[in-house]
Amino acid sequence: MDWARALAYITGTVDQELLLRNEYLANENRILKAQIEGRLLLTDAEKKTLADSATGSPAKRSRMWRTPPNGTRS
Repeated sequence: MDWARALAYITGTVDQELLLRNEYLANENRILKAQIEGRLLLTDAEKKTLADSATGSPAKRSRMWRTPPNGTRS
């Protein structure tokens, strides 16, 4: 198997896993939203956490590029 074919296989596998994870989270959010009445009151720390994850905080982006996909450090 040449490197391009191996890369395509790995990419497809990761994409499939991410699609399944997103589907699970979307369903979980739908179920949890149905159980909530009214609005959620978030603390400032919770708001910051959500904002950082939505925009991709600089620290998170930095960690993402330093850590290999398998979770080990080189």
